[in-house]
Amino acid sequence: MIDEKMAKPQKPELLAPAGDFEKLKYALAYGADAVYVGGSAYGLRAYAGNFGPEELKNAIEYTHQAGKKIYIAVNIFAHEEDFEGMAEYLQQLESWGADAAIVSDPGIVALAQEVAPKLPLHLSTQANNTNSLSMRFWLKQGIERIVLARELTASEIEKVRRNVPGELEMFVHGAMCMSYSGRCLLSNYLTGRDANHGECTQPCRWSYGLVEEKRPDEVFPIEEDERGTYVFNSHDLCLLPHLPLLKTIEIDSYKIEGRMKSVHYVACNVKAYRAGIDVLWEQGEDAFQAKLPNWLAEMDKVSHRDYSTGFLFGKPGADAHNLETSHYIREYDFVGVGVSKEELKNAEPDFEPEESSIGYWVEQRNYFRKGDTIEVLTPDDEPWIFEVKQMWDMDGEPVEVANHAKQILRLELPQPLPKFSILRKRRSLKVIGETKKTD
Repeated sequence: MIDEKMAKPQKPELLAPAGDFEKLKYALAYGADAVYVGGSAYGLRAYAGNFGPEELKNAIEYTHQAGKKIYIAVNIFAHEEDFEGMAEYLQQLESWGADAAIVSDPGIVALAQEVAPKLPLHLSTQANNTNSLSMRFWLKQGIERIVLARELTASEIEKVRRNVPGELEMFVHGAMCMSYSGRCLLSNYLTGRDANHGECTQPCRWSYGLVEEKRPDEVFPIEEDERGTYVFNSHDLCLLPHLPLLKTIEIDSYKIEGRMKSVHYVACNVKAYRAGIDVLWEQGEDAFQAKLPNWLAEMDKVSHRDYSTGFLFGKPGADAHNLETSHYIREYDFVGVGVSKEELKNAEPDFEPEESSIGYWVEQRNYFRKGDTIEVLTPDDEPWIFEVKQMWDMDGEPVEVANHAKQILRLELPQPLPKFSILRKRRSLKVIGETKKTD
Protein backbone atom coordinates (compact mmCIF):
# COMPACT_ATOMS: atom_id res chain seq x y z
CA MET A 1 0.00 0.00 0.00
CA ILE A 2 1.36 3.44 -0.99
CA ASP A 3 1.85 5.91 1.85
CA GLU A 4 -0.33 8.92 0.99
CA LYS A 5 2.40 11.27 2.24
CA MET A 6 4.85 9.75 -0.21
CA ALA A 7 2.43 9.85 -3.15
CA LYS A 8 3.15 12.41 -5.87
CA PRO A 9 0.93 15.50 -5.84
CA GLN A 10 -1.88 15.21 -8.33
CA LYS A 11 -1.72 17.50 -11.35
CA PRO A 12 -3.85 20.62 -10.92
CA GLU A 13 -6.63 21.37 -13.34
CA LEU A 14 -5.70 23.97 -15.95
CA LEU A 15 -8.69 26.29 -16.27
CA ALA A 16 -8.90 28.64 -19.25
CA PRO A 17 -11.12 31.59 -20.19
CA ALA A 18 -13.56 31.29 -23.09
CA GLY A 19 -15.27 34.54 -24.01
CA ASP A 20 -17.00 32.93 -26.99
CA PHE A 21 -17.33 29.56 -28.72
CA GLU A 22 -14.24 30.01 -30.86
CA LYS A 23 -12.06 30.74 -27.84
CA LEU A 24 -13.55 27.74 -26.06
CA LYS A 25 -12.52 25.46 -28.91
CA TYR A 26 -9.00 26.85 -29.00
CA ALA A 27 -8.60 26.66 -25.22
CA LEU A 28 -9.50 22.98 -25.26
CA ALA A 29 -7.35 22.26 -28.32
CA TYR A 30 -4.30 23.85 -26.71
CA GLY A 31 -4.56 21.83 -23.53
CA ALA A 32 -7.04 23.25 -21.03
CA ASP A 33 -8.67 20.72 -18.71
CA ALA A 34 -11.65 23.01 -18.20
CA VAL A 35 -13.03 26.34 -19.39
CA TYR A 36 -15.11 29.03 -17.76
CA VAL A 37 -17.66 30.97 -19.77
CA GLY A 38 -20.43 33.48 -19.34
CA GLY A 39 -24.00 33.40 -20.51
CA SER A 40 -25.73 36.43 -21.96
CA ALA A 41 -26.66 37.54 -18.43
CA TYR A 42 -25.59 37.24 -14.78
CA GLY A 43 -21.83 37.26 -15.45
CA LEU A 44 -19.13 39.89 -14.89
CA ARG A 45 -17.88 40.28 -18.46
CA ALA A 46 -20.64 42.10 -20.33
CA TYR A 47 -18.29 42.96 -23.20
CA ALA A 48 -17.01 39.45 -23.79
CA GLY A 49 -18.70 37.59 -26.63
CA ASN A 50 -20.58 35.42 -24.15
CA PHE A 51 -23.06 32.66 -25.03
CA GLY A 52 -26.73 32.81 -25.85
CA PRO A 53 -28.89 29.98 -24.44
CA GLU A 54 -28.66 27.62 -27.41
CA GLU A 55 -24.98 28.34 -27.93
CA LEU A 56 -24.30 27.72 -24.25
CA LYS A 57 -26.05 24.37 -24.45
CA ASN A 58 -23.94 23.48 -27.49
CA ALA A 59 -20.78 24.63 -25.70
CA ILE A 60 -21.49 22.32 -22.79
CA GLU A 61 -22.02 19.40 -25.18
CA TYR A 62 -18.87 20.22 -27.16
CA THR A 63 -16.76 20.45 -23.99
CA HIS A 64 -18.05 17.17 -22.62
CA GLN A 65 -17.45 15.43 -25.94
CA ALA A 66 -13.83 16.55 -25.60
CA GLY A 67 -13.71 14.95 -22.15
CA LYS A 68 -13.29 18.33 -20.44
CA LYS A 69 -15.28 20.45 -17.95
CA ILE A 70 -17.12 23.74 -18.31
CA TYR A 71 -18.04 26.21 -15.58
CA ILE A 72 -20.59 29.01 -16.07
CA ALA A 73 -20.08 32.43 -14.46
CA VAL A 74 -23.16 33.61 -12.57
CA ASN A 75 -21.11 35.91 -10.38
CA ILE A 76 -22.84 39.29 -10.46
CA PHE A 77 -23.75 41.06 -7.23
CA ALA A 78 -27.49 40.89 -7.72
CA HIS A 79 -30.13 43.56 -7.20
CA GLU A 80 -33.79 42.62 -6.91
CA GLU A 81 -34.47 42.97 -10.63
CA ASP A 82 -31.57 40.65 -11.46
CA PHE A 83 -33.46 37.66 -10.11
CA GLU A 84 -36.08 37.87 -12.84
CA GLY A 85 -35.57 34.76 -14.94
CA MET A 86 -32.56 33.59 -12.92
CA ALA A 87 -34.27 30.51 -11.45
CA GLU A 88 -35.10 29.24 -14.92
CA TYR A 89 -31.54 29.96 -16.08
CA LEU A 90 -30.02 27.98 -13.21
CA GLN A 91 -32.38 25.10 -13.92
CA GLN A 92 -31.27 25.16 -17.56
CA LEU A 93 -27.62 24.95 -16.52
CA GLU A 94 -28.42 21.97 -14.32
CA SER A 95 -30.40 20.20 -17.05
CA TRP A 96 -27.67 20.80 -19.65
CA GLY A 97 -25.08 19.24 -17.34
CA ALA A 98 -22.88 22.27 -16.61
CA ASP A 99 -20.05 21.14 -14.36
CA ALA A 100 -20.50 24.11 -12.03
CA ALA A 101 -21.83 27.64 -11.71
CA ILE A 102 -19.37 30.25 -10.45
CA VAL A 103 -21.22 32.43 -7.91
CA SER A 104 -20.44 35.17 -5.41
CA ASP A 105 -23.79 36.50 -4.14
CA PRO A 106 -25.28 34.59 -1.17
CA GLY A 107 -28.75 35.18 -2.60
CA ILE A 108 -27.79 33.45 -5.84
CA VAL A 109 -26.21 30.62 -3.84
CA ALA A 110 -29.47 30.14 -1.93
CA LEU A 111 -31.58 30.30 -5.10
CA ALA A 112 -29.36 27.81 -6.95
CA GLN A 113 -29.52 25.33 -4.12
CA GLU A 114 -33.30 25.65 -4.03
CA VAL A 115 -34.12 25.39 -7.74
CA ALA A 116 -31.08 23.49 -9.12
CA PRO A 117 -29.80 21.34 -6.25
CA LYS A 118 -27.67 19.11 -8.50
CA LEU A 119 -25.75 22.04 -10.00
CA PRO A 120 -22.31 22.26 -8.32
CA LEU A 121 -21.33 25.72 -7.07
CA HIS A 122 -17.89 27.35 -7.12
CA LEU A 123 -17.38 30.51 -5.09
CA SER A 124 -15.95 33.34 -7.20
CA THR A 125 -12.85 35.34 -6.29
CA GLN A 126 -15.32 38.24 -6.08
CA ALA A 127 -16.45 36.82 -2.72
CA ASN A 128 -13.04 37.86 -1.34
CA ASN A 129 -12.11 34.73 0.56
CA THR A 130 -8.83 35.45 2.34
CA ASN A 131 -8.91 33.04 5.28
CA SER A 132 -9.69 29.43 6.07
CA LEU A 133 -12.55 30.23 8.49
CA SER A 134 -14.45 32.04 5.76
CA MET A 135 -13.76 29.24 3.32
CA ARG A 136 -14.89 26.54 5.73
CA PHE A 137 -18.08 28.53 6.30
CA TRP A 138 -18.83 28.47 2.59
CA LEU A 139 -18.04 24.78 2.29
CA LYS A 140 -20.63 24.14 5.00
CA GLN A 141 -23.14 26.04 2.85
CA GLY A 142 -22.66 23.51 0.07
CA ILE A 143 -20.00 25.26 -2.01
CA GLU A 144 -17.74 22.67 -3.66
CA ARG A 145 -14.81 24.90 -4.65
CA ILE A 146 -13.40 28.19 -3.40
CA VAL A 147 -11.65 30.55 -5.82
CA LEU A 148 -9.03 32.28 -3.68
CA ALA A 149 -8.88 36.04 -3.39
CA ARG A 150 -6.04 37.41 -5.50
CA GLU A 151 -4.54 39.19 -2.48
CA LEU A 152 -3.11 36.08 -0.79
CA THR A 153 0.62 35.41 -0.46
CA ALA A 154 2.15 31.98 -0.98
CA SER A 155 2.53 31.46 2.78
CA GLU A 156 -1.12 32.39 3.32
CA ILE A 157 -2.23 30.04 0.55
CA GLU A 158 -0.19 27.26 2.12
CA LYS A 159 -1.84 27.82 5.52
CA VAL A 160 -5.29 27.93 3.94
CA ARG A 161 -4.61 24.70 2.08
CA ARG A 162 -3.73 22.92 5.33
CA ASN A 163 -6.96 24.07 6.96
CA VAL A 164 -9.48 23.77 4.12
CA PRO A 165 -10.59 20.29 2.99
CA GLY A 166 -12.53 21.39 -0.09
CA GLU A 167 -11.30 22.23 -3.58
CA LEU A 168 -9.26 25.44 -4.01
CA GLU A 169 -8.67 27.39 -7.21
CA MET A 170 -6.27 30.29 -7.76
CA PHE A 171 -5.41 32.72 -10.54
CA VAL A 172 -1.96 32.13 -12.00
CA HIS A 173 -2.05 34.43 -15.04
CA GLY A 174 -3.76 37.51 -16.44
CA ALA A 175 -4.72 41.10 -15.78
CA MET A 176 -4.71 42.36 -12.21
CA CYS A 177 -7.33 44.86 -11.05
CA MET A 178 -6.37 47.56 -8.53
CA SER A 179 -9.62 46.89 -6.64
CA TYR A 180 -10.01 44.18 -4.04
CA SER A 181 -10.28 40.92 -5.99
CA GLY A 182 -11.86 42.89 -8.80
CA ARG A 183 -14.67 44.48 -6.76
CA CYS A 184 -14.35 47.88 -8.41
CA LEU A 185 -16.26 51.08 -7.64
CA LEU A 186 -14.35 53.44 -9.94
CA SER A 187 -16.11 52.45 -13.15
CA ASN A 188 -19.58 52.93 -11.69
CA TYR A 189 -18.67 56.24 -10.08
CA LEU A 190 -16.88 57.78 -13.06
CA THR A 191 -18.82 56.39 -16.04
CA GLY A 192 -22.07 54.97 -14.71
CA ARG A 193 -21.07 51.47 -15.86
CA ASP A 194 -21.01 48.98 -13.03
CA ALA A 195 -17.95 46.72 -12.95
CA ASN A 196 -19.81 44.47 -10.53
CA HIS A 197 -22.43 43.91 -13.22
CA GLY A 198 -19.88 43.17 -15.91
CA GLU A 199 -19.54 46.60 -17.53
CA CYS A 200 -16.09 47.74 -16.36
CA THR A 201 -14.56 50.58 -18.41
CA GLN A 202 -11.12 50.14 -16.78
CA PRO A 203 -10.80 53.67 -15.32
CA CYS A 204 -7.90 52.34 -13.23
CA ARG A 205 -5.86 52.52 -16.45
CA TRP A 206 -6.51 56.24 -16.97
CA SER A 207 -4.06 59.07 -16.26
CA TYR A 208 -4.83 61.06 -13.08
CA GLY A 209 -3.93 64.39 -11.49
CA LEU A 210 -3.96 65.56 -7.88
CA VAL A 211 -6.40 68.16 -6.45
CA GLU A 212 -5.80 69.87 -3.09
CA GLU A 213 -8.97 70.35 -1.02
CA LYS A 214 -8.70 74.15 -0.60
CA ARG A 215 -7.75 74.75 -4.24
CA PRO A 216 -10.33 72.69 -6.17
CA ASP A 217 -9.75 74.52 -9.43
CA GLU A 218 -6.05 73.66 -9.58
CA VAL A 219 -5.04 70.24 -10.88
CA PHE A 220 -1.51 69.18 -10.08
CA PRO A 221 -0.14 66.69 -12.61
CA ILE A 222 1.36 63.50 -11.22
CA GLU A 223 4.13 63.12 -13.74
CA GLU A 224 6.87 60.64 -14.41
CA ASP A 225 7.41 62.26 -17.81
CA GLU A 226 5.50 64.29 -20.37
CA ARG A 227 2.89 61.54 -20.81
CA GLY A 228 1.77 61.54 -17.19
CA THR A 229 1.54 58.58 -14.84
CA TYR A 230 -0.93 55.78 -14.18
CA VAL A 231 -1.09 55.20 -10.42
CA PHE A 232 -3.56 52.31 -10.53
CA ASN A 233 -2.10 50.58 -13.60
CA SER A 234 -1.03 47.19 -12.28
CA HIS A 235 1.17 44.75 -14.17
CA ASP A 236 -0.22 41.46 -15.45
CA LEU A 237 0.09 38.38 -13.28
CA CYS A 238 2.40 35.57 -14.43
CA LEU A 239 3.18 32.72 -12.05
CA LEU A 240 4.53 30.21 -14.57
CA PRO A 241 8.11 30.52 -13.23
CA HIS A 242 6.81 29.75 -9.74
CA LEU A 243 4.93 26.53 -10.48
CA PRO A 244 7.55 24.51 -8.52
CA LEU A 245 6.57 26.49 -5.40
CA LEU A 246 2.85 26.17 -6.09
CA LYS A 247 3.23 22.44 -6.69
CA THR A 248 4.17 21.94 -3.04
CA ILE A 249 0.98 23.72 -1.92
CA GLU A 250 -1.31 21.41 -3.93
CA ILE A 251 -4.00 23.76 -5.19
CA ASP A 252 -6.67 21.95 -7.20
CA SER A 253 -7.06 24.35 -10.13
CA TYR A 254 -4.86 26.96 -11.84
CA LYS A 255 -6.88 29.68 -13.52
CA ILE A 256 -5.93 31.94 -16.43
CA GLU A 257 -7.76 35.27 -16.63
CA GLY A 258 -8.95 36.68 -19.94
CA ARG A 259 -12.47 36.03 -21.26
CA MET A 260 -12.22 39.29 -23.22
CA LYS A 261 -8.77 38.52 -24.68
CA SER A 262 -8.03 37.18 -28.17
CA VAL A 263 -7.88 33.61 -29.44
CA HIS A 264 -4.11 34.10 -29.73
CA TYR A 265 -3.85 35.10 -26.06
CA VAL A 266 -5.86 32.09 -24.92
CA ALA A 267 -4.04 29.56 -27.11
CA CYS A 268 -0.52 30.77 -26.39
CA ASN A 269 -0.90 31.04 -22.62
CA VAL A 270 -2.80 27.79 -22.26
CA LYS A 271 -0.14 25.98 -24.28
CA ALA A 272 2.65 27.38 -22.09
CA TYR A 273 0.97 26.46 -18.80
CA ARG A 274 -0.05 23.05 -20.17
CA ALA A 275 3.57 22.31 -21.04
CA GLY A 276 4.83 23.72 -17.75
CA ILE A 277 2.48 21.61 -15.65
CA ASP A 278 3.12 18.43 -17.62
CA VAL A 279 6.90 18.76 -17.60
CA LEU A 280 7.10 19.70 -13.91
CA TRP A 281 4.82 16.92 -12.73
CA GLU A 282 6.12 14.23 -15.10
CA GLN A 283 9.81 15.07 -15.59
CA GLY A 284 10.76 17.11 -12.55
CA GLU A 285 12.04 20.58 -11.76
CA ASP A 286 15.33 20.37 -13.66
CA ALA A 287 13.52 19.69 -16.92
CA PHE A 288 11.02 22.43 -16.08
CA GLN A 289 13.72 25.05 -15.50
CA ALA A 290 15.51 24.05 -18.69
CA LYS A 291 12.41 24.67 -20.81
CA LEU A 292 11.02 27.66 -18.90
CA PRO A 293 12.82 30.38 -20.96
CA ASN A 294 11.20 29.15 -24.18
CA TRP A 295 7.74 29.15 -22.62
CA LEU A 296 8.22 32.67 -21.28
CA ALA A 297 9.45 33.83 -24.67
CA GLU A 298 6.29 32.43 -26.24
CA MET A 299 4.09 34.23 -23.72
CA ASP A 300 5.83 37.49 -24.53
CA LYS A 301 4.44 37.21 -28.06
CA VAL A 302 0.86 37.90 -26.97
CA SER A 303 -0.45 41.35 -26.12
CA HIS A 304 0.25 41.94 -22.43
CA ARG A 305 1.43 44.38 -19.82
CA ASP A 306 4.70 43.87 -17.94
CA TYR A 307 4.51 40.73 -15.84
CA SER A 308 4.64 40.51 -12.05
CA THR A 309 4.02 37.96 -9.31
CA GLY A 310 1.03 39.85 -7.90
CA PHE A 311 0.69 39.20 -4.17
CA LEU A 312 2.50 35.85 -4.16
CA PHE A 313 5.53 37.17 -2.25
CA GLY A 314 3.88 40.04 -0.41
CA LYS A 315 1.96 43.20 -1.10
CA PRO A 316 2.94 44.66 -4.48
CA GLY A 317 4.91 47.90 -4.43
CA ALA A 318 5.44 50.58 -7.05
CA ASP A 319 7.43 48.14 -9.16
CA ALA A 320 4.23 46.15 -9.76
CA HIS A 321 2.61 49.10 -11.53
CA ASN A 322 3.44 50.78 -14.79
CA LEU A 323 3.70 54.50 -14.01
CA GLU A 324 4.42 55.57 -17.58
CA THR A 325 1.72 54.12 -19.82
CA SER A 326 -1.48 52.09 -19.57
CA HIS A 327 -1.02 50.46 -22.96
CA TYR A 328 -0.04 46.92 -23.82
CA ILE A 329 3.22 45.44 -25.05
CA ARG A 330 2.56 44.16 -28.56
CA GLU A 331 5.54 42.71 -30.39
CA TYR A 332 3.46 40.42 -32.63
CA ASP A 333 0.21 40.93 -34.50
CA PHE A 334 -2.33 38.10 -34.57
CA VAL A 335 -3.10 37.96 -38.30
CA GLY A 336 -5.12 34.81 -38.95
CA VAL A 337 -6.27 31.30 -38.15
CA GLY A 338 -6.24 28.10 -40.15
CA VAL A 339 -9.57 27.11 -41.71
CA SER A 340 -10.82 23.52 -41.54
CA LYS A 341 -12.84 21.82 -44.26
CA GLU A 342 -16.04 22.23 -42.21
CA GLU A 343 -15.39 25.94 -41.70
CA LEU A 344 -14.58 26.38 -45.37
CA LYS A 345 -17.90 24.80 -46.35
CA ASN A 346 -19.71 27.06 -43.89
CA ALA A 347 -18.25 30.02 -45.75
CA GLU A 348 -20.39 28.83 -48.69
CA PRO A 349 -17.77 28.84 -51.45
CA ASP A 350 -18.75 28.41 -55.09
CA PHE A 351 -16.59 25.28 -55.27
CA GLU A 352 -16.18 21.95 -53.49
CA PRO A 353 -12.98 22.10 -51.41
CA GLU A 354 -10.51 19.43 -52.40
CA GLU A 355 -9.02 17.26 -49.67
CA SER A 356 -5.56 18.18 -50.95
CA SER A 357 -6.28 21.88 -50.40
CA ILE A 358 -7.31 21.60 -46.76
CA GLY A 359 -4.68 23.08 -44.52
CA TYR A 360 -3.80 25.87 -46.92
CA TRP A 361 -6.80 28.11 -46.18
CA VAL A 362 -6.75 30.88 -43.55
CA GLU A 363 -9.17 33.42 -42.14
CA GLN A 364 -7.67 36.89 -41.89
CA ARG A 365 -7.77 38.65 -38.51
CA ASN A 366 -5.30 41.48 -39.07
CA TYR A 367 -3.45 43.06 -41.98
CA PHE A 368 -0.71 41.13 -43.74
CA ARG A 369 0.62 41.04 -47.30
CA LYS A 370 2.81 39.21 -49.79
CA GLY A 371 6.43 39.17 -48.67
CA ASP A 372 5.60 39.11 -44.95
CA THR A 373 7.15 36.47 -42.72
CA ILE A 374 4.45 34.67 -40.73
CA GLU A 375 4.90 32.45 -37.69
CA VAL A 376 2.50 29.54 -37.11
CA LEU A 377 1.46 28.44 -33.62
CA THR A 378 -0.11 24.97 -33.37
CA PRO A 379 -1.47 22.91 -30.48
CA ASP A 380 1.08 20.11 -30.61
CA ASP A 381 4.28 21.21 -32.34
CA GLU A 382 6.90 23.93 -32.16
CA PRO A 383 6.12 27.17 -34.03
CA TRP A 384 7.31 27.39 -37.63
CA ILE A 385 7.62 30.24 -40.11
CA PHE A 386 6.97 30.86 -43.79
CA GLU A 387 7.07 33.73 -46.24
CA VAL A 388 3.81 34.78 -47.87
CA LYS A 389 4.63 34.18 -51.53
CA GLN A 390 1.22 33.72 -53.12
CA MET A 391 -2.38 33.99 -51.94
CA TRP A 392 -5.79 33.89 -53.58
CA ASP A 393 -9.34 34.76 -52.57
CA MET A 394 -12.27 32.33 -52.74
CA ASP A 395 -12.86 33.23 -56.39
CA GLY A 396 -9.31 32.19 -57.23
CA GLU A 397 -8.18 35.77 -57.82
CA PRO A 398 -4.62 36.68 -56.73
CA VAL A 399 -4.42 38.86 -53.61
CA GLU A 400 -1.54 41.15 -52.73
CA VAL A 401 -2.77 42.43 -49.37
CA ALA A 402 -5.06 40.75 -46.81
CA ASN A 403 -6.88 43.75 -45.40
CA HIS A 404 -10.54 42.67 -45.33
CA ALA A 405 -11.81 41.55 -41.92
CA LYS A 406 -12.17 37.77 -41.70
CA GLN A 407 -11.49 37.30 -45.40
CA ILE A 408 -11.00 33.65 -46.39
CA LEU A 409 -7.77 33.18 -48.36
CA ARG A 410 -5.75 30.33 -49.79
CA LEU A 411 -2.01 30.59 -49.20
CA GLU A 412 0.98 28.94 -50.79
CA LEU A 413 2.56 27.14 -47.82
CA PRO A 414 5.51 24.80 -47.32
CA GLN A 415 3.26 22.44 -45.33
CA PRO A 416 -0.43 22.21 -44.40
CA LEU A 417 -1.77 24.06 -41.37
CA PRO A 418 -2.95 21.71 -38.60
CA LYS A 419 -6.40 22.31 -37.16
CA PHE A 420 -6.51 25.28 -34.76
CA SER A 421 -3.38 26.86 -36.22
CA ILE A 422 -2.77 30.52 -35.39
CA LEU A 423 -0.83 32.91 -37.64
CA ARG A 424 1.08 35.83 -36.21
CA LYS A 425 3.47 38.43 -37.64
CA ARG A 426 6.32 40.10 -35.82
CA ARG A 427 6.05 43.87 -35.85
CA SER A 428 8.89 45.89 -37.31
CA LEU A 429 11.53 47.12 -34.85
CA LYS A 430 10.28 50.66 -35.45
CA VAL A 431 6.68 49.74 -34.56
CA ILE A 432 7.81 47.72 -31.53
CA GLY A 433 9.78 50.69 -30.26
CA GLU A 434 6.80 52.99 -30.73
CA THR A 435 4.57 50.46 -28.95
CA LYS A 436 6.77 50.32 -25.88
CA LYS A 437 7.19 54.07 -25.84
CA THR A 438 3.77 55.47 -26.64
CA ASP A 439 1.23 52.74 -27.48
